[in-house]
Amino acid sequence: MNVTFRQLRLFLALADTGSVSRAARECHVTQPTASMQLKEVTDAVGVPLYEVISKRVHLTDAGRDLARTARAMVDEWAAFSQRIDATKGLTRGKLRVAVVSTAKYFVPRLLGTFCARYPEIDISLEVLNRDGVVQRLRDNQDDLYIMSTPPADIDLEDQVFMPNPLVLIAANSHPLAQQRDLTLEDLSKLRFILRERGSGTRMTVDAYFKRQRFKPNLRLELGSNEAIKEAVAGDLGISVISSHALHGQSAEHGVSVLDVQGFPIESNWHVVRLKGKQLSPIAKVFQAHLLDMKNAQLHGQLGIVFGGAGGN
Repeated sequence: MNVTFRQLRLFLALADTGSVSRAARECHVTQPTASMQLKEVTDAVGVPLYEVISKRVHLTDAGRDLARTARAMVDEWAAFSQRIDATKGLTRGKLRVAVVSTAKYFVPRLLGTFCARYPEIDISLEVLNRDGVVQRLRDNQDDLYIMSTPPADIDLEDQVFMPNPLVLIAANSHPLAQQRDLTLEDLSKLRFILRERGSGTRMTVDAYFKRQRFKPNLRLELGSNEAIKEAVAGDLGISVISSHALHGQSAEHGVSVLDVQGFPIESNWHVVRLKGKQLSPIAKVFQAHLLDMKNAQLHGQLGIVFGGAGGN
């Protein structure tokens, strides 16, 4: 089987973009050249690797297998390049991180402090819902993944690096906003606005309510914290969201944290990768950077590191 490394990179771009033209642009070749090289890869393998349906590329089983193989080879080569750079006293390369949407409130700051130390590093940051991050994890598309509820059906290297307290919020004008020591029973007749099913926050909230034998009166399910905050500020209901979505404050943008027994719900942020995945030197340094945040929190410095995002 005679396939070049450049052709494998092109096929990987095809797998990632779902488009021959976008893969061609990503690899800086013309579309006719990309089509010809992809045909050569298919001919070399000897079985169909993809099909085009409604102008979008869909990989076959063999194509997905080749994409996994190509990704492993590209990752190994990148790691080798970084190790060689390290022997020359250089720290450069690309770090790929995928995070769930709530992590967008603090991960850019972490990346900013990291890049201040290592300015030669390029960053690829994917911000998706939990299902999207889990799919990228299954496909081994990134170096590291940040989420609050790692999947139980994947063999992972999993480390906790920061708390993710979940708080109850209501509109600032809500009668309960000024009360203290509320119970879940006090909320039984109120309407709830919760994250969509499958999100890490929703999974944690559902599990907590089940343990408490509390059934929320659900009005809305929304797919973003910003939409939830707007709905709560508009007095459509109360909600449970990550403290990070409020930037660690007790009140923000028309909403306030309620003082309810049993809250905040304890949760954590995890940095994960597939078990057995060999991290590049840069990914190892970034993982250590994340765990340094855990140490900072243990010493009471997290509010300084995150500009208040770690508080509650």
